[in-house]
Amino acid sequence: MQRLAPLVTLVLGALSVACLVGLRAETPTMPISAIRPGMVGVGRTVFDGTKVEEFHAQILGVVENVIGTQRNLILAHLEGGPLANTGVIAGMSGSPVYIDGRLIGAVSYALGSFAKEPIAGITPIDEMTAETPLGTARPVAAHIQLDFPYSEATLSAALRKALTWNQPFADRPDDARLVGATSVAGLGREVGAMLRPIATPLVMSGFQPDVAEGLAGAFRSQGFIPMAAGAAGAHGEMPFEGPLKPGDAIGVMFVDGDLQLGGTGTVTHIDGDRVYAFGHPMYNLGPTEFPMTRAYVYTVLPSLFSSTKLSTTGEVIGTFLEDRATAIAGRLGPGPKTVPVTLTLESDRVPAHVFHFSVVKDELFTPLMTFSALQNTLLSYERQYGASTYAVSGTASLKSHDPVSFANLFSGTGQESPATSASSYVIGPITSIVSNDYEKVEIEKIDLTFKATEEPRTATLQRVWVDDPRPKAGTAVPVKILLRTYRGEDIVKTVAVDIPANARGGLSVMVADGGRITQMDQREARTAQPRTVAQLIRALNKVRRNDTLYVRLVGPDAGAAINGEVLPSLPPSVLAVVEADRATGSVGSVSSATLGEWEVPTGSVISGIRTVPISVTPD
Repeated sequence: MQRLAPLVTLVLGALSVACLVGLRAETPTMPISAIRPGMVGVGRTVFDGTKVEEFHAQILGVVENVIGTQRNLILAHLEGGPLANTGVIAGMSGSPVYIDGRLIGAVSYALGSFAKEPIAGITPIDEMTAETPLGTARPVAAHIQLDFPYSEATLSAALRKALTWNQPFADRPDDARLVGATSVAGLGREVGAMLRPIATPLVMSGFQPDVAEGLAGAFRSQGFIPMAAGAAGAHGEMPFEGPLKPGDAIGVMFVDGDLQLGGTGTVTHIDGDRVYAFGHPMYNLGPTEFPMTRAYVYTVLPSLFSSTKLSTTGEVIGTFLEDRATAIAGRLGPGPKTVPVTLTLESDRVPAHVFHFSVVKDELFTPLMTFSALQNTLLSYERQYGASTYAVSGTASLKSHDPVSFANLFSGTGQESPATSASSYVIGPITSIVSNDYEKVEIEKIDLTFKATEEPRTATLQRVWVDDPRPKAGTAVPVKILLRTYRGEDIVKTVAVDIPANARGGLSVMVADGGRITQMDQREARTAQPRTVAQLIRALNKVRRNDTLYVRLVGPDAGAAINGEVLPSLPPSVLAVVEADRATGSVGSVSSATLGEWEVPTGSVISGIRTVPISVTPD
């Protein structure tokens, strides 16, 4: 008999879950056509911890056509709990409201900051469910132009340009129609133009103050209220009252692990395994794959400007699949695939540290969050000011493609710290991969090692010369290079430049740092842009290193760039045929030919360019 007890418990548990799912699916709803002023609704949300509490919603009327045809809001005056002192609270987005046991929608909009009354807009539940079809494919969208390293100003500008959902509901009072009430708190028709999405608390844990402030400033302008919080694991024993239910706090995770960043709101409705929340968009990205988490509310922070739930994210319980104008929605179950990042920081001062975090897979958020996490870690554990040097190595592993490799050196004492430059160097290729025009590429993992030292390792190119300026064809010419380190030490390096057997006449030996070589290549072969993912990866893996001098033997013969590939030194007859296709846009001119290229490692971040002419004589 005792053996049957676990089985009976298991069966009863399964029946309970089945009944709960059935109850979730059978929640009755009330259409907006049935809403009348004077009705009293009951709302549910978390003000403290994980306990769902009730508040009341006095229905004031309906604002029609506020963000477009047949997009409506139910206006209500909220009462109960701390609302009389706090007003509408950031983090309440998604709080469900019921009239006579029927769900009417989610508390989702407020009358901006400094409002004297807790007047809220409620997104109708029918619009929330109708606008969030789960499982749709992410369409190819206009790329988000975000240059690294970003600043708060450039990040804010990029987000405003790409993500413009957080606008007034109506540009003018006459654009929206208030039905059922002649005025609201003395505002009349102006209420439609004053409504804004309730701010979303942005939970940040483990971020260094300067990095946190830069992110916070940019996200604040997009409707988030940044706040520091403990790690999700800090509340492993959160006293949740059973499975997820309407009114529970819920989180959307962007970064997880040793660093954490995410937003929190409230669950509106659960239909089987489908979850609807917020009642307004997070970024209106459309189809997404963001981790859905439980959330814990420490307390409510009252503020005349904007009262806020101080909260933190918890365990992953599903995936948010839609970010639409009227709601975010997803499914309970396993979380989505994220990009695991392992960062090993080696220093000449302290033992090595290994950091593990993961970022969401998204064209905007994967590069942005990875850059912020890298920069934050380097600035937290190494010096922010003064001289420093970082040697970067590692790979980004891609599904069904060759990996992208990283190997470079960054050093200096200028305004842009080497830590920022090193982080930007890693993020550039990642941005190119996730936003390429050719196919969707999945980043499986990123493994990086940063070796830090608190001294500059820089040098300048002073002079280049050859002992014999008239070498013979088919021979090797010793090219001598004079470098001067930041300490003033002179170093001479020699590289043997092979002269082709068929070379004749005037050539030149050019010695330059990686940055200048890259600029010249881009100017010379502008149409030689990658046209496939394979070409893109090859180009990324050929990025010039900062600690290497590049020696080129250059001839006067012309060439062409065809479909992303450079073909130098073409015979005149072939060049004429190729140039005939210039109108297609896939062909460009190359004015000179590179007859050979050699690399000279210097061990320092090197800068400079020198050219030496030579005249090749027949053998």
